[in-house]
Amino acid sequence: MSTEPLLAASANGHRSNHHQNQDQLLGNDNMGYDREIENGGFDRYSYDPYVIDDHSSDLVTAAESRSLSRGLAQRHLSMIGIAGTIGTGLFLGLGGAIQTGGPLGALLGYGIVGLIVCAVTFALGEVSALLPVTGSFVRHAEFLVDPALGFAVGWNLVYGIALSIPSEITAICVLFTFWTDSVSPVAYIMAFIFLTFIVGIAFVRVFGEVEFAFAILKILLVVFLIILGIVIAAGGIPGTPAIGFRYWHNPGPFVEYIATGNWGKFLGFWGVLTSAVFSFAGVESLAMAAAETQNPYRAIPRACKRIFIRVVLFYMLAILVVGLLVPSDDESLGDDSGTAAQSPFVIAAKAAGIDAIPSVVNAVVITSAWSASNQALLSGTRVLFGLALKGQAPRIFLRTTSWGTPYVCVLLFTAFSFLSFMSLSSGALTVFWWFVDLTAAGVLVSWSVILTNHIRFKMALKKQGIPESRLPWSNWWTIYTSGFSLFMCLLILLTGGFKVFTKGNWSASDFVSSYLDIPLVLAAYFIWKLVKRTQIPSLKSIPLDEAFMQMAEYPDEPEEKSKGWIRILSWMWD
Repeated sequence: MSTEPLLAASANGHRSNHHQNQDQLLGNDNMGYDREIENGGFDRYSYDPYVIDDHSSDLVTAAESRSLSRGLAQRHLSMIGIAGTIGTGLFLGLGGAIQTGGPLGALLGYGIVGLIVCAVTFALGEVSALLPVTGSFVRHAEFLVDPALGFAVGWNLVYGIALSIPSEITAICVLFTFWTDSVSPVAYIMAFIFLTFIVGIAFVRVFGEVEFAFAILKILLVVFLIILGIVIAAGGIPGTPAIGFRYWHNPGPFVEYIATGNWGKFLGFWGVLTSAVFSFAGVESLAMAAAETQNPYRAIPRACKRIFIRVVLFYMLAILVVGLLVPSDDESLGDDSGTAAQSPFVIAAKAAGIDAIPSVVNAVVITSAWSASNQALLSGTRVLFGLALKGQAPRIFLRTTSWGTPYVCVLLFTAFSFLSFMSLSSGALTVFWWFVDLTAAGVLVSWSVILTNHIRFKMALKKQGIPESRLPWSNWWTIYTSGFSLFMCLLILLTGGFKVFTKGNWSASDFVSSYLDIPLVLAAYFIWKLVKRTQIPSLKSIPLDEAFMQMAEYPDEPEEKSKGWIRILSWMWD
């Protein structure tokens, strides 16, 4: 697709007949925009567009095309997806999965969630490739399911992201204490709030390059740790005996969790599923900035395919290696310091007498936490911008800089990042983490919406007699995987807090953190539906033909292959 804005105004303040026709196709009324330009009233970055609450305006709108910049290439998308899923969950959290479910229970749990992630990624990719809009699945929900659902899941994401940014900055402060506690946490908090703001307010390409670099660091560390773990398990370190599958025999492949016998082993396996979901959280951010992506009809499908293969491969190999290195009853796995000390890779490296590994892991985990705050900021700002486009958020959030960044959205989320100062008080920190826990189920809610969007999308294609061969990317089997994965997401969502219902394990805070998000989303959905009297569109009325017309009118540009030395690393994204 051309990097020129689809509906950009010409120098004299008028669009061509071609662009005016496109406005009619997308259902956008921009006559007021032209008149104000002529009268000197607006510049193209502060204009608040007339928002029409209909389906056709859910394609790439005039405001998106005018105000946002297509600065993300396919390599950025691929690496953003990988950077979003490879983080503290992999480096620090796998030990907890081994402790809960045992080596085989953890492997099965991560395998099942990995398949769900595959289905979610493919579902998101198929819809986003045809509908590359800002806000991704939030806008898809409005277009394909119900405007009220887009409102509910959009504001649920805004709330969750507003709290996740300060939580990541708080985690960075904890990670630095692994080396020293002589530096005031205030210095770390201010430094990373500033750095996150700079990345968020800059050109979207700057964000892409930063995440690209972080993703390469993470991948190289994961590959190194997997190889190191295999060497340690095979007895390749001098003075260290071979471990092999010793810990699969003693203490055993499964762990009895809460109950005893086979039922306890099953509960251990099921307990792994919830932690695995949050380890994979972030894959849904892949297409949040789809309207800022170059050649989206080609780039989004490729990024989705690459992410599935690499992320699932890394996680499955990592959990297998961790199960070889550390026994499930190792007390070190219970370390909740939040630093590299709790990493099972670090525990194994220390046991093998390799002292440099902890600092390396801690350093990369710090970049992972900062990367997570950057990604949260990008996702949050684009969701909020998308909500404002549809009149579901104040129009002030549509204001962008001259280089295409929604700066009012960035300023709002930056203001929330100062909540990280609550970590300086033990009492305030408890309250802060309680608020963060309220968003725990948000990942499963988002995945469920992505899968629901895809099912409706496929059903609409069939109802309207549109062959799937016309899609930028399609797979015949995804309608079945989406249905099964939606069932699994809802099942895990409803059973995620099962521990509080077992004898002697009731906890009001755990119950609230596991389930409060469900009534919050439902309340937002029904309130907007009643106030705005929204309707679920019939499958036949969803204007998919207009999306195909736009794709035909603005095809992707010719592909350029990686050249020179970069081809050595390009296997990660090409």
